[in-house]
Amino acid sequence: MRLTDPRRFGAVVWSPSIEAGPAARLLARLGIEPFDAEFDGAHLYAALHRRRVAVKQALLGGEIVVGAGNIYACEALFEAGVDPRARSNQLTRPRAARLAAAVRSTLARALELGGSTLRDFRDAHGVAGAFQLQAKVYGRAGQPCLRCEGTVRRLVQAGRASFFCPGCQRR
Repeated sequence: MRLTDPRRFGAVVWSPSIEAGPAARLLARLGIEPFDAEFDGAHLYAALHRRRVAVKQALLGGEIVVGAGNIYACEALFEAGVDPRARSNQLTRPRAARLAAAVRSTLARALELGGSTLRDFRDAHGVAGAFQLQAKVYGRAGQPCLRCEGTVRRLVQAGRASFFCPGCQRR
Protein backbone atom coordinates (compact mmCIF):
# COMPACT_ATOMS: atom_id res chain seq x y z
CA MET A 1 0.00 0.00 0.00
CA ARG A 2 1.26 3.47 -0.84
CA LEU A 3 -0.09 6.87 0.13
CA THR A 4 1.05 9.93 -1.75
CA ASP A 5 -0.28 13.04 -0.05
CA PRO A 6 1.57 16.22 -1.07
CA ARG A 7 -0.63 18.34 1.23
CA ARG A 8 0.05 16.09 4.25
CA PHE A 9 -3.58 15.74 5.38
CA GLY A 10 -3.78 11.96 5.00
CA ALA A 11 -2.48 9.00 6.95
CA VAL A 12 -2.48 5.23 6.81
CA VAL A 13 -3.22 3.70 10.22
CA TRP A 14 -3.69 0.03 11.01
CA SER A 15 -6.28 -0.97 13.58
CA PRO A 16 -7.84 -4.39 14.25
CA SER A 17 -11.32 -2.82 13.96
CA ILE A 18 -13.03 0.54 13.69
CA GLU A 19 -13.97 0.37 17.38
CA ALA A 20 -10.45 -0.48 18.63
CA GLY A 21 -7.17 1.29 19.20
CA PRO A 22 -5.99 3.97 16.82
CA ALA A 23 -9.08 3.93 14.61
CA ALA A 24 -11.46 4.59 17.50
CA ARG A 25 -9.37 7.52 18.74
CA LEU A 26 -8.93 9.07 15.30
CA LEU A 27 -12.56 8.72 14.24
CA ALA A 28 -14.30 9.50 17.53
CA ARG A 29 -14.69 13.24 16.94
CA LEU A 30 -15.47 13.16 13.22
CA GLY A 31 -18.84 14.30 11.99
CA ILE A 32 -21.16 12.37 9.74
CA GLU A 33 -20.87 11.82 6.01
CA PRO A 34 -22.67 14.44 3.91
CA PHE A 35 -24.64 11.74 2.09
CA ASP A 36 -25.81 10.11 5.32
CA ALA A 37 -29.59 10.42 5.73
CA GLU A 38 -29.00 12.05 9.13
CA PHE A 39 -27.16 14.98 7.55
CA ASP A 40 -29.91 17.50 6.99
CA GLY A 41 -30.87 21.00 7.99
CA ALA A 42 -31.96 19.99 11.48
CA HIS A 43 -28.66 18.19 12.15
CA LEU A 44 -26.61 21.09 10.79
CA TYR A 45 -28.63 23.68 12.71
CA ALA A 46 -28.18 21.84 16.02
CA ALA A 47 -24.46 21.27 15.44
CA LEU A 48 -23.80 24.86 14.38
CA HIS A 49 -25.65 26.26 17.38
CA ARG A 50 -23.23 24.49 19.73
CA ARG A 51 -20.34 26.55 18.31
CA ARG A 52 -19.41 30.22 18.44
CA VAL A 53 -17.16 30.46 15.40
CA ALA A 54 -17.58 31.57 11.81
CA VAL A 55 -19.72 29.11 9.88
CA LYS A 56 -16.91 28.32 7.44
CA GLN A 57 -14.58 27.37 10.29
CA ALA A 58 -17.30 25.12 11.71
CA LEU A 59 -17.66 23.34 8.36
CA LEU A 60 -13.90 22.89 7.95
CA GLY A 61 -13.47 21.47 11.46
CA GLY A 62 -14.76 18.04 10.45
CA GLU A 63 -16.70 17.56 13.69
CA ILE A 64 -20.07 18.36 12.09
CA VAL A 65 -19.65 16.90 8.62
CA VAL A 66 -16.66 15.36 6.86
CA GLY A 67 -15.48 16.09 3.34
CA ALA A 68 -16.36 19.79 3.19
CA GLY A 69 -12.82 21.02 2.57
CA ASN A 70 -11.89 24.60 1.81
CA ILE A 71 -12.91 24.72 -1.85
CA TYR A 72 -16.17 22.87 -1.27
CA ALA A 73 -17.07 24.91 1.82
CA CYS A 74 -16.59 28.17 -0.13
CA GLU A 75 -18.74 26.90 -2.98
CA ALA A 76 -21.48 25.49 -0.71
CA LEU A 77 -21.66 28.73 1.27
CA PHE A 78 -22.03 30.64 -2.00
CA GLU A 79 -24.74 28.28 -3.23
CA ALA A 80 -26.63 28.70 0.06
CA GLY A 81 -26.14 32.48 0.15
CA VAL A 82 -24.33 32.40 3.50
CA ASP A 83 -21.38 34.68 4.26
CA PRO A 84 -18.40 32.59 5.47
CA ARG A 85 -17.95 35.05 8.37
CA ALA A 86 -21.49 34.51 9.71
CA ARG A 87 -21.52 33.24 13.29
CA SER A 88 -22.45 29.57 13.26
CA ASN A 89 -24.70 29.87 16.31
CA GLN A 90 -26.74 32.63 14.65
CA LEU A 91 -27.76 30.78 11.50
CA THR A 92 -31.52 30.31 11.24
CA ARG A 93 -33.14 26.93 10.62
CA PRO A 94 -34.03 27.77 6.98
CA ARG A 95 -30.47 28.94 6.24
CA ALA A 96 -29.03 25.81 7.88
CA ALA A 97 -31.33 23.70 5.70
CA ARG A 98 -30.18 25.54 2.56
CA LEU A 99 -26.56 25.11 3.63
CA ALA A 100 -26.95 21.37 4.31
CA ALA A 101 -28.49 20.92 0.86
CA ALA A 102 -25.70 23.02 -0.69
CA VAL A 103 -22.97 20.99 1.03
CA ARG A 104 -24.53 17.81 -0.29
CA SER A 105 -25.03 19.10 -3.85
CA THR A 106 -21.56 20.69 -3.99
CA LEU A 107 -19.88 17.47 -2.91
CA ALA A 108 -22.00 15.42 -5.31
CA ARG A 109 -20.95 17.69 -8.18
CA ALA A 110 -17.30 17.45 -7.06
CA LEU A 111 -17.50 13.64 -7.09
CA GLU A 112 -18.96 13.68 -10.60
CA LEU A 113 -16.06 15.86 -11.76
CA GLY A 114 -13.33 13.82 -10.05
CA GLY A 115 -12.63 16.30 -7.26
CA SER A 116 -10.39 19.36 -7.48
CA THR A 117 -6.86 19.62 -8.83
CA LEU A 118 -5.03 22.80 -7.97
CA ARG A 119 -1.47 21.54 -8.44
CA ASP A 120 -0.61 17.89 -8.83
CA PHE A 121 -3.51 15.74 -7.58
CA ARG A 122 -4.37 12.74 -9.72
CA ASP A 123 -6.81 9.93 -8.99
CA ALA A 124 -5.88 6.24 -9.04
CA HIS A 125 -6.09 6.30 -12.86
CA GLY A 126 -3.86 9.38 -13.21
CA VAL A 127 -6.73 11.72 -14.04
CA ALA A 128 -6.89 15.24 -12.63
CA GLY A 129 -10.09 16.53 -11.04
CA ALA A 130 -12.13 19.19 -12.85
CA PHE A 131 -14.36 20.69 -10.14
CA GLN A 132 -12.15 23.77 -9.74
CA LEU A 133 -12.85 24.69 -13.37
CA GLN A 134 -16.52 25.22 -12.48
CA ALA A 135 -15.97 27.13 -9.22
CA LYS A 136 -18.27 30.09 -8.85
CA VAL A 137 -16.24 31.89 -6.15
CA TYR A 138 -13.17 29.85 -5.16
CA GLY A 139 -10.02 31.39 -6.65
CA ARG A 140 -12.01 34.18 -8.32
CA ALA A 141 -11.11 37.16 -6.09
CA GLY A 142 -11.49 40.46 -7.92
CA GLN A 143 -13.59 38.90 -10.68
CA PRO A 144 -17.29 39.53 -11.28
CA CYS A 145 -19.75 37.31 -9.44
CA LEU A 146 -21.42 34.92 -11.87
CA ARG A 147 -24.78 35.53 -10.19
CA CYS A 148 -25.01 39.27 -9.43
CA GLU A 149 -21.94 40.74 -11.23
CA GLY A 150 -20.63 42.17 -7.93
CA THR A 151 -16.98 41.54 -7.10
CA VAL A 152 -15.83 38.27 -5.53
CA ARG A 153 -13.71 38.94 -2.45
CA ARG A 154 -10.99 36.96 -0.69
CA LEU A 155 -10.27 36.97 3.02
CA VAL A 156 -8.25 34.76 5.32
CA GLN A 157 -10.02 32.89 8.12
CA ALA A 158 -8.02 30.73 10.52
CA GLY A 159 -5.18 30.57 8.01
CA ARG A 160 -7.40 29.49 5.08
CA ALA A 161 -8.49 31.61 2.12
CA SER A 162 -12.21 32.24 1.85
CA PHE A 163 -13.80 33.47 -1.36
CA PHE A 164 -17.30 34.96 -1.38
CA CYS A 165 -19.61 37.50 -2.98
CA PRO A 166 -20.73 40.15 -0.47
CA GLY A 167 -23.80 40.87 -2.62
CA CYS A 168 -25.03 37.25 -2.75
CA GLN A 169 -23.87 35.98 0.63
CA ARG A 170 -25.37 37.55 3.74
CA ARG A 171 -24.30 37.32 7.35
